[in-house]
Amino acid sequence: MVKARRDLRILIADDEALARRRLLRLLGELPGVEIAGECSRGAEVLEVLDGGAEVDVVLLDIRMPGLSGIETGALFPEDGPEIIYTTAYGEHALAAFDVGAVDYLLKPIDALKLRRALERVRSRGAADPEPPSPALERLAVSTREGVVLVAPSAISYALFDGALVTLQTDRGALLCDFSLQELEDRLPAASFERVHRRALINLERIDRLEPLETGGYRAHMRDGGEVPIARQAARRLRRRLGIS
Repeated sequence: MVKARRDLRILIADDEALARRRLLRLLGELPGVEIAGECSRGAEVLEVLDGGAEVDVVLLDIRMPGLSGIETGALFPEDGPEIIYTTAYGEHALAAFDVGAVDYLLKPIDALKLRRALERVRSRGAADPEPPSPALERLAVSTREGVVLVAPSAISYALFDGALVTLQTDRGALLCDFSLQELEDRLPAASFERVHRRALINLERIDRLEPLETGGYRAHMRDGGEVPIARQAARRLRRRLGIS
């Protein structure tokens, strides 16, 4: 969980010293960051977190000796830091986002992509975030029949399929021009929660939560829909719903 402060405290975890040095150099060129330490194994990361170190973000490699980065992230504490995976392998992206990663960066790490990933961390609650856009009383959704005005309370959830966002509403499924980030910024924060890289959910429309082996949930909605909830998001959701 990101604490409110000016600088992000970042822990680097990679078994390759050269990769750690590159990340240190890239981070050194960015404002508002502080290095919390370096680790070469997943077990070391968990030791740092268990020791009470103040860490906002872990830049976490996936293929390391012992615990993999995916296994390590799945063992983070309930109020643990955000995860940005840094790896040379693209095939682990789905597993990474199931753990609740903020981003998945492929090596060699691009400076601009790293900066944008850290900005996403800040948008989740870091110090000095950009002020959100005003919450909408009505969301204008363009359809073949014209523009439909939808009240936030009429939205069950929003899913991104890789190309478009679909809103599940009292009127049925509607394709939406907004991105999930734009919806998250504009819909009432008291009712809506980003629960997956591809999903935004209305908490008031949840019927039940089905626990998954990954540590996440499958949300069964009152309208019969199902929404995936990533493990990291499940921690925030439990806090919001008062689930121990």
